[in-house]
Amino acid sequence: MPAKKTSSSKSTAKKSTSSSAKKSTAKKSTSSSAKKSTAKKSTSSSAKKSTAKKSTASSAKKSTSAKKSTSKSSKSSSTRKKKSSPFEVGDKVVYPHHGAAVITKKERRKFNDSRTDFFVLEVAIDQLVLRVPVESAVELGVRPVISKTAARKVLAVFKTDPEEAGANWSRWYKLLTEKIQSGDIYQVAEVVRDLTYAQQTKGISPALKRMLSKARLILASELRFVLDLTEEDAMKRLDKALPKVEADEDE
Repeated sequence: MPAKKTSSSKSTAKKSTSSSAKKSTAKKSTSSSAKKSTAKKSTSSSAKKSTAKKSTASSAKKSTSAKKSTSKSSKSSSTRKKKSSPFEVGDKVVYPHHGAAVITKKERRKFNDSRTDFFVLEVAIDQLVLRVPVESAVELGVRPVISKTAARKVLAVFKTDPEEAGANWSRWYKLLTEKIQSGDIYQVAEVVRDLTYAQQTKGISPALKRMLSKARLILASELRFVLDLTEEDAMKRLDKALPKVEADEDE
């Protein structure tokens, strides 16, 4: 009988030990799961923080880029606003194809849905009034009148050999037209020289006569301002400088 009790005690001890082991294992398993869960949460939290940082950095970069772009646009706009013209009211200038003119005033007018400043030009020869945007006057060919020294060089062009039409008359006509429209007084002088020579030697068409008359007026208008002459005296100065060719020279 005493032996049976010992066996029972041992069995109970084993059960107790097994139960404790199971509880310990369960605790370890629970602890391990908790740790893994905590680790996952920590990793997830870190990932979110990292993503948030990247998003913030990206936003900051975009904001900086936008600021730089705005700054550049602002500078560019400021540069455009600060662009000034070399001319002012009262200046004597030359406008291509029209000749010398005086800037009588500056006015603001509506142009292309915006308010734009214009120079008002009064052309010397025919009292024609032109309006030229202040900011683009130079690009449109407006220039100051030449000096007295340059005026003597212009008149010297008449002493050089003239260019004749040759076989390609249409090409010659186009070249003469381009010279008149260039605004270059030396090229305009060449037109007067060539057409005057053609008129004196062979005769020219009505169209070329009109071109010659226009070129003479453009040239005389600038000489008038430079040399302080009347329109009539400027024309006489031209005629005096032009060489005379006899009509029957080639006969």
